[in-house]
Amino acid sequence: MSLTGTPFLYTTIVLSVVALILPLVLWSRMRGPKAVLAAARVLMLLFAQATAVTLIFVLVNNENNLYDNWADLLGTGNHVQQAANLGQDGTGGIALKRLPKVKQTFTAADGPGMRAAGGVEVTQLKGRVSGVNAEVYVWLPPQYHEAKYRNHRFPVVELLPGYPGSAKAWFGSLKVTEQLEPLMRSGKVAPFILVAPRTNLLAGVDTGCANIPGTVNADSWLSIDVPKMVTDNFRAAAAPANWAVAGYSAGAHCAVKLAVAHPDRYRAAISLSGYNDPIGERNSLAAQSVALREQNNPYLLLRKAAAPPRIALYISGESGDGYQAGVALEQIAKAPTTVHVVYLPRSAGGHNMALWRPQVPTVFEWLTVNMGQSHVRAGTTPLEPSSAGSTHAALASGSASRAGAVRKR
Repeated sequence: MSLTGTPFLYTTIVLSVVALILPLVLWSRMRGPKAVLAAARVLMLLFAQATAVTLIFVLVNNENNLYDNWADLLGTGNHVQQAANLGQDGTGGIALKRLPKVKQTFTAADGPGMRAAGGVEVTQLKGRVSGVNAEVYVWLPPQYHEAKYRNHRFPVVELLPGYPGSAKAWFGSLKVTEQLEPLMRSGKVAPFILVAPRTNLLAGVDTGCANIPGTVNADSWLSIDVPKMVTDNFRAAAAPANWAVAGYSAGAHCAVKLAVAHPDRYRAAISLSGYNDPIGERNSLAAQSVALREQNNPYLLLRKAAAPPRIALYISGESGDGYQAGVALEQIAKAPTTVHVVYLPRSAGGHNMALWRPQVPTVFEWLTVNMGQSHVRAGTTPLEPSSAGSTHAALASGSASRAGAVRKR
C-alpha cells in the first residue's frame, strides 16, 4: 500500500477510530486475571496512541510532500547505479552534443496534490552521465499545445525541494501550477516548462547537489542528465539563456550553487530560505569535510570565479534563515552577476510551506523579467527594505541555516 495513497490514508483513519472506540466499549467489560486485564488495557492505549501518531504523520507528510514512498521513509532507497569520477565539469569527458536522443515514456503523476495540479507527468530517467536512476516530473504550460506556439521553444525552470522532500512538493504543497497557470494565460508570467527531478537519491542523507566520486553525482544528474532529457523530449529553449533553477531550504542552496557553478547551463536561480555553507543542512554529504563545503559553497564559488558569471539570483529569507546568505552574495557580486535580496519579517512565517507558497507568483514574475521573457527591462524589480542589523562577520560567512535561525530566536 502506497505511503501517500488514499487507501493508506483511509486505512489510518479507520484504525484511529477503532482504536478510540475499543477502550470505550471493552474497558469495563473485560474479564480475567488482573495482570491480563492490565496488559490488555495498556495494549489498547498504546494502539490508540500509535494510530493517532500515524494519522498525524500521514496528514503532515501528505501536506508537505516530505516522503514519496516507504523506501524514502525507512531509509532503504538508493537511486545511484554508479558514481564515477566525472571531473571538474561533471561530464566525465563525454561529448554531450553527440549523445543520441532518448525518448522517454511519461505517465500521469499521482499522489497528494497531483489531481489539483493537473497535467503533471512523470518518467523514470536513467542518467547516462551521472549514473542516477530516478523519477522526473514535468508540467507543460497552457500555451505548449496551442497551434500558434507549435514552433515555439519554451523556457524551463527546474524545481528543487528541501530535505527531506519529494520532487512533487512544488506541485502539491506549493501549488505552483495552480498559482501560475492563470498568470501564464494573462501574460504576467512567461510560459515556463516546469521540471522537478528527484533530489533524495541516497538513503538517509541529503546529496547537497554535489558530485562525490564513488558516492553520488547529484550535480551532473540535475545540471546535465535532467536538462538533456527535457530537450530530447520537449520543445525546450536552449540553455543557458532560457534555463533557471529554483528551490526552497536545502533545494534553495542547491539552486544557487548550480547557477553559480554552471553559468553555461543556467541564467537565473531562486532561493527561498536557503544557505551558502552546506553545513546549513547537517545531513548533507557536501558538509562532511572542509574541502566539500568549500567546493559546494556558492559564496566561495562566486568570490573565486575567474570572471563574474552572467546570472541573476533572487534570494529571500528571514533574519538567520536565508537573508544573511543573500546579502553576503550581494556584497561580492560584480556585473554581470546580479543579486536581488528580499528581507522577510518574522511575522511572515517560519521555515515552512506557508512562508514559501505565497512567494511563487512573485519569484516567477521576477524570472519572467530577468530572463528576458517580457518587455520589462531586466533589473527593475525594486529591492525590499531591510531592518536586519547583521554584523560584517555574519554577512561574510554567508551561513544561514535552520539551526542558526533557532539560536537567534
